[in-house]
Amino acid sequence: MSALYKGLLPDHGRFPYSPITRRPAYRWPNGAGLAVYIGFNIEHFAFGEGMGAGIGPASPQPDVLNYSWREYGNRVGAWRCLDLFDSLCLPSSALINTALYDHCPELVAACVARGDEIVGHGHTNAERQGILAEEDERALLIECRDRILRESGRAPGGWLSPWISESSATPDLLAETGYSYTLNWCHDDQPVRMRTRSGQKFWSIPYPQELNDIPMIVARQMDACDFTQMIVDNLDEMLLQARTQPLVMGIALHPYIVGQPYRLKHLRKALEAIAAARDAGTIWMTTPGAICAHMDSLEQGA
Repeated sequence: MSALYKGLLPDHGRFPYSPITRRPAYRWPNGAGLAVYIGFNIEHFAFGEGMGAGIGPASPQPDVLNYSWREYGNRVGAWRCLDLFDSLCLPSSALINTALYDHCPELVAACVARGDEIVGHGHTNAERQGILAEEDERALLIECRDRILRESGRAPGGWLSPWISESSATPDLLAETGYSYTLNWCHDDQPVRMRTRSGQKFWSIPYPQELNDIPMIVARQMDACDFTQMIVDNLDEMLLQARTQPLVMGIALHPYIVGQPYRLKHLRKALEAIAAARDAGTIWMTTPGAICAHMDSLEQGA
């Protein structure tokens, strides 16, 4: 074999390989095998510049079509989703851009009033985090942490990078600036401890790229009915798997997508199935921060 094909491939060094069939057994609160959470992505975008999902081909800036489609989520879609969550008594984890505090602070306040967990999600999804110099990335994490603490009364424990954009130092910087977990990695169905250069305890909590309306509905052009069925099917199958292993099922929702009325009608059916499973005691309906705290308690009790 050529020397070109010998040796180890570059590795991230954050955690070792571990087959899910060979993990320690534990349970979630109340003996549940499956933890379920809603990741409610509330975002704000710069007008006339930067990145953003599109309902149509990108136009030269100002791209009014795609900007205003996304803004529908903050003006209408998010409020409809919160009404739906309220009707089913479902908690959510609000993954927020801190630019929302300047643009529509009422929306973040509504999530706080519900008791939802506030998760850091950058300043805006018009920018990528991973291209920043390390000192600038550290400043971003600190500024978002401090803004959330100041405006909403509690510092965020978790982080999801805009567009899942990381530098090679992102997990280290998160741990060093007071965050306890990241949602960036979609490599597992269980929480995984990540190594950091400081040695601080830091978790990767599963976040979905399949049960996620952007890659499914926008990228793969799946309709709302199929996306809803996908959530229900995932719930059913994971409930079977969770009889013997503790698992995490996240659902990633963006209000400018699922907050459209015809999609919300279908999403309602999926969330009703989740609420029924909660009422039957077969799932732990929770937040990623509570999952992180539970993992910490298990380690402390070991």
